[in-house]
Amino acid sequence: MKIFRSHMLICAGTGCVSSNSLKVREAIQQELIRRGLQDEVQVVTTGCNGFCAVGPVMVIYPEGIFYQKLTPEDIPFLIEEHILKGRPVQKLMYKEPVKKELVPRMQDINFFGLQVLRALRNRGIIDAEKIDEYIARDGYAAMGKALLSMTSEEIISEMKESGLRGRGGAGFPTGLKWEFCAKAKGDIKYALCNGDEGDPGAFMDRSILEADPHAVLEGMVIAARAIGSHQGYIYVRAEYPLAVQRLNIAIEQAREYGLLGKNILDSGFDFDVEIYQGAGAFVCGEETALMISIEGRRGMPRPRPPFPAYQGLWRKPTILNNVETYANVPQIILNGAKWYNALGTERSKGTKVFAVTGAINNIGLVEVPMGTSLRTIIYDIGGGIPNKRKFKAVQMGGPSGGCIPDSLLDTPVDYESITKTGAIMGSGGMVVMDETTCMVEMAKFFLRFTQDESCGKCTFCRIGTKRMLEILERITDGKGQEGDNELLEDLADKNRNNSIFA
Repeated sequence: MKIFRSHMLICAGTGCVSSNSLKVREAIQQELIRRGLQDEVQVVTTGCNGFCAVGPVMVIYPEGIFYQKLTPEDIPFLIEEHILKGRPVQKLMYKEPVKKELVPRMQDINFFGLQVLRALRNRGIIDAEKIDEYIARDGYAAMGKALLSMTSEEIISEMKESGLRGRGGAGFPTGLKWEFCAKAKGDIKYALCNGDEGDPGAFMDRSILEADPHAVLEGMVIAARAIGSHQGYIYVRAEYPLAVQRLNIAIEQAREYGLLGKNILDSGFDFDVEIYQGAGAFVCGEETALMISIEGRRGMPRPRPPFPAYQGLWRKPTILNNVETYANVPQIILNGAKWYNALGTERSKGTKVFAVTGAINNIGLVEVPMGTSLRTIIYDIGGGIPNKRKFKAVQMGGPSGGCIPDSLLDTPVDYESITKTGAIMGSGGMVVMDETTCMVEMAKFFLRFTQDESCGKCTFCRIGTKRMLEILERITDGKGQEGDNELLEDLADKNRNNSIFA
């Protein structure tokens, strides 16, 4: 085994790639060769490490120095100073937004240091395209435990005790969903993964698929074993080409290693997965519409019951969990339910991943224990509001969610507390707004989105959102009328109560 004196971990998630991180990586490799350092310094291409807005980013170990906003032109000087002379380059380091102080080491930056990683535990650490790096961090050990030493009932019991709730938005207990499906009658059952993620400002699932696809595959195999499924589908929107590429690589590697397909780990259990690329319809994030889309029909939600656990894909018993949910499963099985539910609140266990965007200094992907306050996420981890402006509100739950004002900034982030504010947890998008944001314009933006994305099945969604948008447009044009607010509330209430996907 080759020993390197330094490791340069460069981000190659979508955010960093769009900022030319691949050109930076090429410049690093060329400069190391030019200086004869290619056998002393290892370059590792990772997925997103969460700090999306300051890419390309890189961490150099063993020092743990964090560099941001790199360009190919920075590389010769950086290697000269840091690698050869042992002098970290201050001008390329992160600067704390309020005090403007340099913070050299990644672990000392609040954005990273205040997070607790479960679903994101491998982000920015491993090369997502190399299965051996995942295995080196206990990858597939939980699957081995589940297939070789646990019964279906024991797996489900562990998941129920863990308290893990679906991270796709509804928050339904994962173990209970699996139990329903396991008990449903049927020789054919399906395990599905929802990677559609259509909320504006949300990029949690995409980042996990790009940074740690094997965690999702491992979680799916464990789920399949629990319910007795032998076929799975991962539904990913086609707008995520990098996620699809890395998923395909991970699936082929897992098959080659005997971790997918026939007789996995000589356990006698068969399970394989296929990727289904969606066309980007927001409505296909709803479970029944997603299943109908996989069946080759236009994605439109159907009434429930029957619920998918009894009649799902092709009317067979089916479970559907999102990417983040599956990424948590291996650690629960490997470390135990009590380890997992030691974090969180009484009814919301574990951690939650959020995509924090908008008027905030540290835009990115964060994972915190359930019960962490919005203030902590926005000010301590997120670095506060730029340009010394005041916080106004944070929008949560996507188009179906709501806005939480400054007066509720100390609200703990868990399913029940967020619902009491009038918003919802959703899949994890947080759009931060400052004092310059017009809330009517914000409402108009989300209404325009839902109006465009309506599948047209339900009258109140198809026509009601159009009428609501017209009212808001009239108000912003200075033509508001007496009674507009009451009419908006009435239409919104009818839409929420009379549409299948609301």
